[in-house]
Amino acid sequence: MASDLLPPTPPPSIPRENADADSSSDQYASRFGGAVGSWFLKRQTRLTLEALAGLPVGASVLDVGGGHAQIAPPLVEAGFRVTVVGSEPSCGQRLTPWTSNGRCRFEVVDLHRMPFADRAFDAVICYRLLAHSVDWVRLIGEICRVAASRVVVDYPSRRSVNIVSQSLFHVKRSLEGDTTRRFSLYVPREIAEAFEAVGFVVRNQQPQFMMPMVLYRVAGSVAFARAAEWPWRAMGLTRFLGSPVIVRADRQPSG
Repeated sequence: MASDLLPPTPPPSIPRENADADSSSDQYASRFGGAVGSWFLKRQTRLTLEALAGLPVGASVLDVGGGHAQIAPPLVEAGFRVTVVGSEPSCGQRLTPWTSNGRCRFEVVDLHRMPFADRAFDAVICYRLLAHSVDWVRLIGEICRVAASRVVVDYPSRRSVNIVSQSLFHVKRSLEGDTTRRFSLYVPREIAEAFEAVGFVVRNQQPQFMMPMVLYRVAGSVAFARAAEWPWRAMGLTRFLGSPVIVRADRQPSG
């Protein structure tokens, strides 16, 4: 006798992690053009190299979603062996000057199921992706899986002026155009807990700027940006209320 029961409903599929396709575009790169954009990236590079300090010369680094080419070139120059992964072939276009001569590698992968062995890389970096991730906890778990000792990520902090970002999103888009996307905000504790769940401990969190980056893009003046940031940094407030935050997490010793 045939059963009248309906077949079980299959679990909903998780959308593909592909926000890096936008951040790897020339249009997105325009957000970091000019003297102010260079100033942004110099600070990001300095903090990144500090987060990787202590790794051996020639250490292997995986740059997840790094088709924006913001950090892979400085890492290559610093002597690291760099592999960049992206969700689509187009994500590798801005890296061509470095991949064409073998100075770094680019591969297209499923960012939630990367085709690498556990602990395959000495360190893993993931910038500009958590803010737009479809499943950020799963993403952190995967990048930690393939990291032997260290992970470095960035995230926009809820404990900053970003707290009003949702209500002012249309104002921000009117200033920056279509390069602006909605993004998720996080607090330090939830980031730390996500790392702890997969055997990593957060060693350091470095907020970058106190005021919204869009303010400095619109002003177009590095001198203005430095002057605006100095008082907050001098008072120590940037450390608690700045954003985006660069996080270093280390694998905890087993046992």
